[in-house]
Amino acid sequence: MDPLTIGYLSLIAIVVAIYSGVHVAIALSTVSLFGVWAITGKLKLAFSFVALAATESIASYTFGVVPLFVLMGIAVSESGLGRDTFTAISAMTRNVRGGLGIATVLSNAVFAAITGISIASAAVFAKVAVPEMMAAGYARSIAVGVVAGSSVLGMLIPPSLLLILFAVLTDSSIGDLFLGGVGPGLLLALAYCAFLLILGRFRPSLFEKPAAAASAPSGRSHFRMLAPVLGLAAVVLGGIYTGFFTPTEAGAVGALLALALTLALRRVNATGFWRIAVQTGHITAAVSFLIIGASIYGRMLSFSGVPASLTEFATASGVGPIGFLFLFAGLLIVLGTILDSSSIMLVTVPLAFPITQQLGIDPIHLGLVTVLAVEIGLLTPPLGLSVFVVQSTLKDSGIGLGDVFKGAAPFALIMAAVLVLVILFPPIVLAILGG
Repeated sequence: MDPLTIGYLSLIAIVVAIYSGVHVAIALSTVSLFGVWAITGKLKLAFSFVALAATESIASYTFGVVPLFVLMGIAVSESGLGRDTFTAISAMTRNVRGGLGIATVLSNAVFAAITGISIASAAVFAKVAVPEMMAAGYARSIAVGVVAGSSVLGMLIPPSLLLILFAVLTDSSIGDLFLGGVGPGLLLALAYCAFLLILGRFRPSLFEKPAAAASAPSGRSHFRMLAPVLGLAAVVLGGIYTGFFTPTEAGAVGALLALALTLALRRVNATGFWRIAVQTGHITAAVSFLIIGASIYGRMLSFSGVPASLTEFATASGVGPIGFLFLFAGLLIVLGTILDSSSIMLVTVPLAFPITQQLGIDPIHLGLVTVLAVEIGLLTPPLGLSVFVVQSTLKDSGIGLGDVFKGAAPFALIMAAVLVLVILFPPIVLAILGG
């Protein structure tokens, strides 16, 4: 059997394994091992191939950015800064119908600049914002939908764990991907706010009446609440964008400052710090195994000739860069109904990236299209991880999955519209890079 046939059969085997419930990293590694063995006919060589790919995939300075940004995000989540952010912003928007919803979106946008994990944002604001909105008279589906929908900003606005993963998979610049995420992230946040304003204008019964101005804390109090979050984001992202820090150095500085803030605020005890360390280790280990599996899988594919074969087919079909991006995004959205975001990227990016290079698609543009498309899956049934996180966080309040999916549906459609704009107008991503 020729290597190309073995490569295509390995793709089928990986899909079957994942659908059967095998962990993605194990499926990628195991099938790749047998694929190399089938191509070379030498088991010892296949084991050496896997071992080398596993070692080189995470034994690098750049990979250090993963645990550092994860540590920063979890420390910030545990410190209660998410509640402070929401309190300050909601006071500023209280006189707008639907202001608490807009405050939730803006708080998620600010929180995203220091966490980079959508699930963390969903958990934090489900506890903080949903009770406030429901107490103010919001429709239940709106309250939970706003939280689930805006939580995706955590993976889009830098720093983003998915953008880091894409950078590792494609050997792209983490700093450039972070810069490229600013435009789509702000566009999506503004689109969400516009939707809530329009809904408040034409469906006022879904929202509370504007709160009395006398209940608002002072502007100075607002600033004190926001200062730690904005300061941390300014140091980390400003250091990257100005070239003062590498992304890895920025992650180290951010993690140190986040831990210092947590200590200064005195909101986390010894048990809390242990929880921060354990969660950081769990997430880092999970990401490490996924990247190892993806690295082995990518090398096996290259060895078999599958990427070259698909690239030749795509270029000969005449589909063009825009057409390919639409097809790729559609595939990612479909996969998002059954797989989590990281798994989708690990399976598809090694196949798609060589094709996009041949078609002349900018890697940064591809990265943001990929992240936007896979993040739609966080809001769509039957998987919808953000929806499940919101519902499980609020399970004692009687909110069901149907309520959250119903509320998140308009936000998923808005994400799809923003995705179309990002595909059609690459400057939304590249303008900040001078492209």
